Amino acid sequence: MKFHYLALLALPLMAQAIESGPSSPQQEETENWITLQRSGQLASSVPQKATAAEREQALQRWLDSNKHAIPEFFDQKSGGSSPGGK
Repeated sequence: MKFHYLALLALPLMAQAIESGPSSPQQEETENWITLQRSGQLASSVPQKATAAEREQALQRWLDSNKHAIPEFFDQKSGGSSPGGK
């Protein structure tokens, strides 16, 4: 019975740790962009504000988007054609 306890205690030691840091150049670039966004280092010094009318229009577009039912599936042929999807 003691063997079972020892085996359970040794499990974490047998697992290999994942190396820290990005696993690919693409992941590293993504992490760099996220860091820049979070830090605000490249943020514009000019505040961008929406007028009350613009905010109202945006809210209305969002509310109107809920008026259309989400179809159970999309018929590929009804949407036209795409030159890339032959």
